[in-house]
Amino acid sequence: MSEPAFRYDPDLDGDADPGEVVWTWVPYEEDASQGKDRPTVVIARDGDEVLLVPLSSRSHEDRPDRDDWIELGSGAWDRDGRRSHVDVSRVLRVRADAIRREGAVLEQDRFEAVVAAVRARGGG
Repeated sequence: MSEPAFRYDPDLDGDADPGEVVWTWVPYEEDASQGKDRPTVVIARDGDEVLLVPLSSRSHEDRPDRDDWIELGSGAWDRDGRRSHVDVSRVLRVRADAIRREGAVLEQDRFEAVVAAVRARGGG
């Protein structure tokens, strides 16, 4: 397996690229046989796979794992304009053809903050 490149490279061309928010099926942590379709941030491509971190519009301030969630802010991926949080401790590896749709492009500084937080936790 190659070392993924964490390089900002969004291009709303139908492919999931680093720096984009895309929707895909994300398994629940407590039961990987179940899950739901949710927005994720693409942080790298690795051949036929993409590395993603899940987004949530819920605050995680009262949870024991709250330090794993960083605030991303709002963006075009949420039509209600809610603030999103990203779980930087949970890097998912998904086949690129499993991505349901592209949603938006993150600004480069927000992408770099997510990648830095993932790397600080040893992810990727």
